[in-house]
Formats: sequence, structure tokens, C-alpha cells
Amino acid sequence: MSETARLADQIRRAFEGEAWHGDSLLEILAGVDAKTAAARPIPNAHSIWELVLHIEAWDKVAVFRAGGTAVDLNNEENFPPVKDAGEAAWQKTLASLKNTHAELVRTVAAFPDSRLQEQVSGKSETYYNFFYLFSGIAQHEIYHAGQIALLKKFL
Repeated sequence: MSETARLADQIRRAFEGEAWHGDSLLEILAGVDAKTAAARPIPNAHSIWELVLHIEAWDKVAVFRAGGTAVDLNNEENFPPVKDAGEAAWQKTLASLKNTHAELVRTVAAFPDSRLQEQVSGKSETYYNFFYLFSGIAQHEIYHAGQIALLKKFL
């Protein structure tokens, strides 16, 4: 198995399941409805919905960066606001998240191992290569999944 195939598998596991650490993002989101997703049980903390939009935003960034596009997010792009808190909008958000994540997994799996040590376009930090990006995106999913799991406990 190639290194990028292993990275893609770790990203998939963090998102879909069969992860070593415990419940994946989708397992934690199971049964969350729009009202729960939009709730703010902790003052000044992001809602589950906002965290889901944030996760998707960074999955997109990783896809763009893998394709050679230097992209950074402004504050609103980093944590997009929830404009419609209805159930249909929540289901659309989840569907979009799943589609974006599937594209990310495909992108990473197809990425050549020979390029993993290349610098990511637009990043000046010498350590910011594609291996760092791809392993970091898995960590990002797990980190925010943990936040969502905690938020659910307050609801």
C-alpha cells in the first residue's frame, strides 16, 4: 500500500469509522438534527453546525492545495455562518460535507507518494509539505469530532 493510500485511509477512518481512537465524525453526528446542530449550549463556543461547516471548509482547502492552488480562508470562510437553521438545510449541509470529504479521500489516494515532501504552494513554513497537510487534515477531523461529542453531552 502506498503512503498516500495509507493517509487517505486514515482520513477516511477519522470521518467514516473504524478508527483506532474511537467514534468517527459521522458516528458522532448520527442522530443530530438541525435544532441540536444549531444549538449553543456553551456561550461563545461554536455550534455543531458551525464546526461541520468549518470541517468542510478545510477539507476543500486540502483538495485545492493538493491541486496546486494556494488558498487561505478569511474569518467567514473559516467558520461559515449558518444562514438557514431548518432541517432541510442541515441535511443539505451533511450531504455536502460527505461529498467534499469523499473528494478529499480520492484526491489524497491519487496523490503521488513522490510529492509528499514537496512544499505546499503558498505556505512559507519549511515543514508545510503535503505529508503535513494530509496528516493534519485527519487530526483536524478528530479534534473537531471531539468538540462535537462534548457539545452533544450538553444538549
